[in-house]
Amino acid sequence: MNVTKNILVYMTHPHVQVWNFLPIHKQILEERVPGSRVTICSNSKEFLDRLSDAQMAIVWFFKEEWLEQTPNLEYIATPAAGNDWINLPASSASKVVVSHGSFHGPMIAESVVGAIFYFLKAFNFSKKMQSRKKWARMMVADKLGSLKGSRVTVLGFGKIGQSIGKFLKPFGCTITGIKRTSSEVPDYFAEGDRIVTADKISEVFAVTDHLILALPGGAETKGLITQELLEKLPASCYLYNVGRGNVYNEQDLVTSLENRKLAGAYLDVFAVEPLPEESRLWEMENVLIQPHLSAASPQYLELFVEELAEKISNEKNILY
Repeated sequence: MNVTKNILVYMTHPHVQVWNFLPIHKQILEERVPGSRVTICSNSKEFLDRLSDAQMAIVWFFKEEWLEQTPNLEYIATPAAGNDWINLPASSASKVVVSHGSFHGPMIAESVVGAIFYFLKAFNFSKKMQSRKKWARMMVADKLGSLKGSRVTVLGFGKIGQSIGKFLKPFGCTITGIKRTSSEVPDYFAEGDRIVTADKISEVFAVTDHLILALPGGAETKGLITQELLEKLPASCYLYNVGRGNVYNEQDLVTSLENRKLAGAYLDVFAVEPLPEESRLWEMENVLIQPHLSAASPQYLELFVEELAEKISNEKNILY
């Protein structure tokens, strides 16, 4: 007979509805994890009042001082891929396991594919001509490109980066993944595709048509892409950032875009969020901005709950 395990949820978001934990998610988790009792908290006070009885907490963020109120806590789960909002001290690592979501790849890949074709198929320019009621066939045709035969570089070739590559591969491009250590190539790789380590970054950048950044935040990636590295990229290259905004100096990127040393950029993440209104990026025609939503979808928390339930079932040391 399973012992009842208390799972406490504090997961609300004031702006994005699909990031709010709902009764349907509670139902899925309780059905998938026998013996679990899920309680949804609507605010931090309710969460903290109940925290002492919980074996698991499902949250967007967790403060270090809350650990003092967790005599029974064994596991913290968050849908977030990065550790920006949950970073417990090493002394608590043996007591509390922290689990991050790893289901984001396909959703982010959809966003990247959309952004690539936004640029290559001149959708923004076509919309502008549409607003003027102009049949600008010649002008639009001159701006069209194709992903077939292009060279795509994915900097940060982990689960998300590999998922992006998998989505792009059927369009006939060549994929180069860059990561800290070498690893086996994905099964969708073909002749010409490769994984290289960071020491090859300069030579790879020089022959890149589309640069996709899927790096985590933190000290290791801060300022990794210097102005010198940006200048290695061909002027025809497009840049896509779905990782974190700390990887380059934003002013260096603005300069490259303004001087047409880069063809354009899709930016989902920024050094300061929300992006300040005075940023030049807002006004640039060759920039597509999303407010840190590349992984958002109606199925977001359903996918997270299903993944979490599988983790609990497969790892007997979690809760049982």
